[in-house]
Amino acid sequence: MRGHAILMIGCLGTLSGPLGAIQAPAQTLSTYGTPGLVDMPTAEVLPDGTIALTTSNFENTSRNTLTFQMLPNIYGSFRYSFLRGFDVGVDLSRYDRSFDIHFQLRDETAAGPAIALGLRDFGGTGVYASEYLVATKHVTPDLTVTGGIGWGRLAGRGRQRNPLTALDGRFDTRQDSNAGGISTTGQLDFGNWFRGDAALFGGLRWDVTPHWSLTAEYSSDTYSAEAQRGLNDIRSPVNIGASYRFDNGVTLGGSYLNGSALAVQLSYAFDPRRAAAPGGQGAAAPALKPEEQVALASWNLAQGETGSAEPARLYGVLQSQLESEGIRLLSFERVGSQARITVENMRYGASAQAVGRTNRVMANTLPPHLQQFEVTLAENGLPTTRVTTQRNDLYELEGDLDGAWRSLARADIEDAPEPIPNSAGIDAFPWFTYRFGPYTQLSFFDPDEPLRYEVGAELRAAYQPAPGLTFAGQLRQPVIGNLDASARPSNSVLPRVRSDWARYASESDLRLSHLTADYVWRPHQDLFARVTAGYLEQMFGGISAEVLWFPVGSSLALGAELNYVRQRDFDVQFGFQDYDVVTGHASVYYKTRGDYHVQVDMGRYLAGDWGTTVTIDREFNNGFKVGAFATLTDTSSEDFGEGSFDKGIRIEVPVAWLTGKPSRQSITQVIRPVLRDGGARLNLQTRLYEKVRDSRGRALAAQWGRYSR
Repeated sequence: MRGHAILMIGCLGTLSGPLGAIQAPAQTLSTYGTPGLVDMPTAEVLPDGTIALTTSNFENTSRNTLTFQMLPNIYGSFRYSFLRGFDVGVDLSRYDRSFDIHFQLRDETAAGPAIALGLRDFGGTGVYASEYLVATKHVTPDLTVTGGIGWGRLAGRGRQRNPLTALDGRFDTRQDSNAGGISTTGQLDFGNWFRGDAALFGGLRWDVTPHWSLTAEYSSDTYSAEAQRGLNDIRSPVNIGASYRFDNGVTLGGSYLNGSALAVQLSYAFDPRRAAAPGGQGAAAPALKPEEQVALASWNLAQGETGSAEPARLYGVLQSQLESEGIRLLSFERVGSQARITVENMRYGASAQAVGRTNRVMANTLPPHLQQFEVTLAENGLPTTRVTTQRNDLYELEGDLDGAWRSLARADIEDAPEPIPNSAGIDAFPWFTYRFGPYTQLSFFDPDEPLRYEVGAELRAAYQPAPGLTFAGQLRQPVIGNLDASARPSNSVLPRVRSDWARYASESDLRLSHLTADYVWRPHQDLFARVTAGYLEQMFGGISAEVLWFPVGSSLALGAELNYVRQRDFDVQFGFQDYDVVTGHASVYYKTRGDYHVQVDMGRYLAGDWGTTVTIDREFNNGFKVGAFATLTDTSSEDFGEGSFDKGIRIEVPVAWLTGKPSRQSITQVIRPVLRDGGARLNLQTRLYEKVRDSRGRALAAQWGRYSR
C-alpha cells in the first residue's frame, strides 16, 4: 500500500492540464457539514462567500456545523457535536467542539482533478482529529469520482505505514488521541498532523437530476472511539446516501452508515450578499423637483426673493423633511452659494445612502441660488466626514444608469470640520432618546448545557446636552431562561474576570447593565478622542480613554486605549468588589481592497495578562460580517484551562438584511468554545473605530452604490 499511496500522491501533484478551471461547486455536504460524500471529504468547495448550516443525527451522535467559504479556495468550519454515553461521568455524554479547515490546492480542469488538503478537529478535543489529501474529478457532468488518503481518525481501516516517511522518518509516529483519554486542551497539535499510519478512502456521487444526488463511499473511519464504548455498531466500510436540494438552499438527506445505522441530515446554504428580503421594502428616495419650483414650494418666498431675509419656517421645513427620511439635522448655514449642513444618520446601514437622501432633500427645499452642498456626517455629535456635491450634478445624473458612481467621481470627500457650528433656530440639543422592549441573551457551549438563554425587559436611555457629550444607561429585568441555572463553579487560577459569569446571572435580578458619561471630540485633523466614565459594562466600572488616528482616505487606522476599572458586585447594582486593574491596548485596523478586515490588538487584558488578539472578518457591502479571532497571552495553556487560549467566531447580521427595511441595527453573536479569564477585554459600547469607520472615505465610497436609493 505504501508504494501505491506514494504513486497516488505523486500523480495528484503533477496533474496540471493546460485548460481553464472547471467551476464545479460542491453538490452535497457530508455528515460533518462540509463538502463531501457521506462521511468522507471531497476536494470540492462551496461558492465563494457561502455560509452552510448543517445538522446530522444518527446512532448516539448529533453533529451541528457552521461552514463558511472564506476565500474561493478555503473554507473553515465550526462543529458542535453531542456524543451520548461517550464520557464517564454523571450524564455519560460529551458536548464536543471542533474546528476544520480545507484548502483547495488546485481547481479541477478538463485534464485533471481538483486537489485539496484538509484538517479536521485541528483545535478541539481530538475526537475527530484527522488530516487528508483528496482529489475529485467529474467523469461526466453528472458523475463525480473522489479518492483520497487520510491520517488520524481517517486511517482507521486498511491502515498502512505513512507514505510521508519517505520524506522524513518523523512522520511515522503519531500520538493516539482517539482512544482512551481524549485531549480537552484545544491546543493546535502541529506535531501530530499528517503523522502515523495512513489509509485510502474514496467514493462516487451521481447527480441524478439538478435536485437529486446519490452517493456511495468506502470509508476509512472505523469509529474506533465510539465502538470501544459500545455507541456504534460497525459492520461495513461502505456508506450510501441520498439528498434532495430545494431551490431555497435547503437540502434534506439520508444515509446508511457502517452497515448498521440510519442518518438524517438537514442543511441550509446561502449567500450573505443576497438579502433574505431582496430589493428592500423601504421608501424610495425622494424624486428631484425642477429647480424653478423649489423656492415657491418649499420656502414660500415671493418670486425672485433671495438673500438673508428668510422666513421663520426655513429651518423647520428643512428639519422636517430630513426627519421624514430618518436623518437628524444638527446644523445649517449659508456662505455665498454654499449650503453647509451637519446631519446624523439615524436609519440607513450605508452612510452613503444617508448622504444621497440629504442631498435630495436639500435640492428640493433650498433656494436655487445655493449651488454647492456640503454635508457633514456626525456620530453622537462627533463630526466625522464632509461630502461636497454640486447641485447641478444631482440633476444631470438623475436618470443616468451609472449615476451613483459618476456622482462619486464628482464628489469631494474630506475630513469633517470641528466643531459643529451653532445654528439659531435648530433645536438639535439637548437630545433625549429611549427604548423599552424585550431583550434576549444567549450563551452557547456550556459544558453542562449546549444552549443557555435569558429573555426579559430592557430600558435604554441616552441624553445629549451638547455635541459630543452623552449620558447613557441600560436596565434589564430577566423574566425567563436558564442562564442562571449553571451550577459549575469557576476553577480558574487567574483573577476571575469572566469565568464567574454564572454568578452574575444567578445573584442578580434588576440589573444596571451600564451607566456612563461619554465625551467624544476631534483634537486635530484625522484624530478622534473619547473619555468614558461610569459602570462600563455588566462586570466592570471605571474610566476609559481612547484616541484614534484615521485619515479620511486611508484603509489603515491606529488606536490606543487605556482603562482603569474595578470589578462590580455580582448583583449588578452600584457596588464594587476588591479587584481592580489597569488595562489597555494599542490597535491596528486595516481594510483590504476586497471584503476583508484585519484588526490586531496588543496590550494588557483584564486578568493582568499581556498579549495579542488577531481578528479577521469578511465584511460584505450589505453589512453582513463573518469573522474569527484568537488571543495569545503570556498565560500558559495550563493556567488558562480548558481551551488553552481564547478563540472564537463572530457573526453580525444587519436587521435590514432580514427585513428589507432600512435600519442601522444589527444582531451580533459571538461563538466561543469556552469562556475563560485569559485574554478578556472590556465590553465597551463606545469604541471610536466602530463608531466612525462606516462614514470615513474608503467605507463611504464602497457603499456608494446605495447613494441614489
